[in-house]
Amino acid sequence: MTHKDHSWSQRPFMELTSRQALRSLKPAFVKTLIHEFDVAPLQNRMYPVCFADGSAGIFVLEAFRNEDQTLALFDLLQAKSRSLATPGLYVLPPALFLAVAQGDGLSPRAVREPGARDALSGALSAVMTEVIEWAAVKQASDIHLNVQRHLAESSIWFTIAGRYVCPERYAHIPTATMLDMLAVTWMEVQGGNGAVFDPSVEQEGRFVRVCNGRRFVIRWASLATDAGPSVCLRLLPLDSDVSAPTFSELGYLPSQIEALEAARLSQGGAIILAGTVGSGKSTTIASLLRSIPSYRKVITLEDPAEYAIPNALQNTVARSVHDEGLTTFDRKLKAIKRSAMSDLLIGEIRDQAAGRAFVDLAATGVSLYTTVHAGSALLIPERLCSSFIGIPRDFLTAPGVLKLLVYQVLLREVCPHCALNFEQFLRSDTLLCARNINRSVPWWRNWVSGVERLFGIPSTTLRFCNAGGCSNCQSDVPMASGTKGRTVVAEMLSMAQDAEIFSLLGRGDQGAVHRWLLARTKTPYTDAEMQGKSALECALYKMSAGQIDPREIETHFGVFQTMLRDRSVDA
Repeated sequence: MTHKDHSWSQRPFMELTSRQALRSLKPAFVKTLIHEFDVAPLQNRMYPVCFADGSAGIFVLEAFRNEDQTLALFDLLQAKSRSLATPGLYVLPPALFLAVAQGDGLSPRAVREPGARDALSGALSAVMTEVIEWAAVKQASDIHLNVQRHLAESSIWFTIAGRYVCPERYAHIPTATMLDMLAVTWMEVQGGNGAVFDPSVEQEGRFVRVCNGRRFVIRWASLATDAGPSVCLRLLPLDSDVSAPTFSELGYLPSQIEALEAARLSQGGAIILAGTVGSGKSTTIASLLRSIPSYRKVITLEDPAEYAIPNALQNTVARSVHDEGLTTFDRKLKAIKRSAMSDLLIGEIRDQAAGRAFVDLAATGVSLYTTVHAGSALLIPERLCSSFIGIPRDFLTAPGVLKLLVYQVLLREVCPHCALNFEQFLRSDTLLCARNINRSVPWWRNWVSGVERLFGIPSTTLRFCNAGGCSNCQSDVPMASGTKGRTVVAEMLSMAQDAEIFSLLGRGDQGAVHRWLLARTKTPYTDAEMQGKSALECALYKMSAGQIDPREIETHFGVFQTMLRDRSVDA
């Protein structure tokens, strides 16, 4: 609980950051005065309240603290001869703000006003917008509303820079409030299965929100867990005027950019990007498509359209996890085939319907772009040939079908202003390894000696994340301080450069594939040339350049000490 008094143009206020802070108020909070003062239309952002000594004040969301309506509400209180509390203005986080309005047992003396919950749809919607706006500002890819039906409180988590985190401001939300928010938000969902939000079944759909002047499509996917529904909201910006990041800005290195551009310029064949959820596949695909020359006709078939691509004719075809809507997909595909396009994006190949579309179009001379969930570039053909998708192996590896296979991972970059060299890191307060164990200085010196032997990367080039951060990178997002965003590490297989491996993949000879991997020529880890290198080796190059904390690489690709032991066994 903090008091703040800014310039003369702003009224003094107090922040109430928790239920305990609210209960500690002197005089005690008693009830809201929403209906007594007939201000229900304002209650999604502010409302008057009463305290034990008869004084009045205003509870408000931070975004509306300095609004003219707040001053008008103070004028109304004074016009009604209500004495004002000191400071009189109280800023609450969204969850607490709603819980007070609903009277969810925040104080032994709190009084629930009749019909208050029925009048709160606007407030619930406004708080959901605030959550989405916060996520957008923090560049979150997903919002996770995890309901704990048997507990009084639930929480909202976010996927930010690939990490699943729960900020303190969203850690203690009344479960009843969370369910009400989801029920009200579901009423906006289009293409959803079910007229009302049902916590007991999986539901999906999408809705649109404008936040901070930006338009987002929000993709809803709920999971009915034992504890209660977990709703994942994927944020998809639809700003057509926002410049797509270049390949270099994404983190691709010069030799990789050359391979991407060569594949994009040549006509026919498929470029396929693989990675896990949240690895940036769609962003890279969008950058590819936005750079296609204007004399080529570009069409997309997506579920949903994730990025606005100004030079493309985009088509959203909703398809359910229950295999509904396949007829719609097939009809749209039939129309697209008659549209004389030169380039086609199939948003993701995840089932047999998309597999059939790929087979139907891949050999027609059209340039195809798509994504798939796979753990490496070599596993892309295996995924496409699986029973889930069903593309015949002999067709897939026929000449002219596959053009470029890309696997990418997003890793956090250290802040260049405060990153620690190895000796500075050894003097820091905590010496956590990738396994989150606090290690001794001798352990770390032995570890870095192993890195030098294993990869030939000098310890003097290594940089470690400064957990405290600096003025350039400090953040209220857990574990974000000390970083400056994420960078792509990628591996590629090109038909133009790696024709032999495509032949081996067609035969399904895993032993021959493994021997090919061991025999391929490549430059040292410290060299920016990426021909023949894996995503791990790409990450190691960026580690040698001081861009990536070694522990970040171990978290995604495995502990270096294990690699050292494996190499000793092989030797």
